[in-house]
Amino acid sequence: MIRKIIKIDETKCNGCGACAAACHEGAIEMVDGKAKLTREDYCDGLGDCLPACPTDAISFEEREAPAYNEAAVLAAKSAKSGKTNGTLPCGCPGTNSKAIKREPLAATAKSAVTSQLSQWPCQIKLVPVNAPYFDNANLLIAADCTAFAYGNFHNDFIRNHITLIGCPKLDEGDYAEKLTAILSNNNIKSLKIVRMEVPCCGGIENAAKRALLNSGKFIPWQVVTISTDGKIIE
Repeated sequence: MIRKIIKIDETKCNGCGACAAACHEGAIEMVDGKAKLTREDYCDGLGDCLPACPTDAISFEEREAPAYNEAAVLAAKSAKSGKTNGTLPCGCPGTNSKAIKREPLAATAKSAVTSQLSQWPCQIKLVPVNAPYFDNANLLIAADCTAFAYGNFHNDFIRNHITLIGCPKLDEGDYAEKLTAILSNNNIKSLKIVRMEVPCCGGIENAAKRALLNSGKFIPWQVVTISTDGKIIE
């Protein structure tokens, strides 16, 4: 039958595995470091993988393809859920999306330094657009240097937030499209942007602001700027 189905341009694929993580049907797998549509009958043609791809390697096409087999997809999901850890979206364990549950500190350990990160991955380009932890989330978008400059970053910023990090100077491309998809497709309660005082850090602030504007949503937001010596300056 002729139907809409995804097309992957392997020349653009950087092997991050974000599309495989975003594909709820399991139609995409990482093979030899590249994303491949391994099960055409698992692809529903809705394209959850498109906004997850940081290099725009995925598009739609209409061509001869097997019909979407929902029964097979559900059976595969059921079989996968029976495994201890499931199947990683690619060869790199770092792209395995998950929520992190943390136990409250005991009264005797209140002074202990513990991580407040509540999800993985946290890099903007790797996080799946429709990850369940985005639902009703307070979103933190931070330049990666901020956590090193500001000593109490976990408790003052990461706590009770879903955290996305990036470096606009070192990462290729623009974050705005990915962030727009995250804001548009999820119920985000609030947005906090944390950047360094250096000029290049303006890229992550501008991308977040454009994403908020493009999403068409009213979400409370604020920008916090950290100085290079680790102080909050605005």
